[in-house]
Amino acid sequence: MNNQIAKVDRVKTGSISEFIDRHYRHFNAAVLRDAADASVAHLDRGGKMMITLAGAMSTGELGISLAEMIRQDKVHAITCTGANLEEDLFNLVARSKYERIPNYRELSPQQEKELLARHLNRVTDTCIPEEEAIRRIEKVVIGEWVVAARKKERFFPHEFLFKILRECRLKKFYEIDPADSWMMAAAQKDLPLFVPGWEDSTLGNIYAARCITGAITDVHTARSGIEYMIELAEWYGRVSPESSIGFFQIGGGIAGDFPICVVPMLNQDVVRTPVPEWGGQKVTIMMEDDAYLTRERMKWFRPRQTAFYLIR
Repeated sequence: MNNQIAKVDRVKTGSISEFIDRHYRHFNAAVLRDAADASVAHLDRGGKMMITLAGAMSTGELGISLAEMIRQDKVHAITCTGANLEEDLFNLVARSKYERIPNYRELSPQQEKELLARHLNRVTDTCIPEEEAIRRIEKVVIGEWVVAARKKERFFPHEFLFKILRECRLKKFYEIDPADSWMMAAAQKDLPLFVPGWEDSTLGNIYAARCITGAITDVHTARSGIEYMIELAEWYGRVSPESSIGFFQIGGGIAGDFPICVVPMLNQDVVRTPVPEWGGQKVTIMMEDDAYLTRERMKWFRPRQTAFYLIR
């Protein structure tokens, strides 16, 4: 028997794009490649891109890639939840104190209580330390809110945080490379941000509490969600005549639903100059509870739920 071993060339390292082109050829992998190709073509034609952030993407350290995309002008606006807004900063100032819980699905109620007693706020498999992350940001941002209220000034929630970052107020606490913070990149670019439902975030809760206690004398110091919608309408109306706007969802819920609403609002309710509807493309909003699990696979309730399912 011939003992010759077949020659196999070493696979050379290359870019992520090259890896995707070679390996992502079928099924959902091919869909990812199609989406990437469409995004590149859209930007090459001079199009603009909006990204929506839901879930806990900032705690998942999406900033490592998103910050660079912002710096390279591949992202032109972001709609995100209040949690993603603040959790990028929590990660910036307290990463070394975070704890990962690989077996989080198996935690007993008692173990959950023990995490709570240690002031660790669990987000799936990652615990955010309250004192080093949340309270550290709270001390700085409350001062900004109080001063603005006394001066009768009003800003959007993200504008308060942009100001803190630009003034390097948190620099002594940095625990990661600030280049990996998407909020830092957005602040430096003054990127348009829209944050619906900010009041149900941690900092939103703290703001409401300080209004209740009287530390913040004017509840309107932080501009509202309605004003975010008006601001988004002005941005869309200004940008869409000049450039096609792409819509890239990373998570759904309010972060995806909010910007979608602006287009029919402008065309059906404002009724002035019609605006293009996301380039005429069909856009699906991935909500958080639109699927159910069968013995075979995940099934979606779209396009319309016609029956109720008992999940037990």
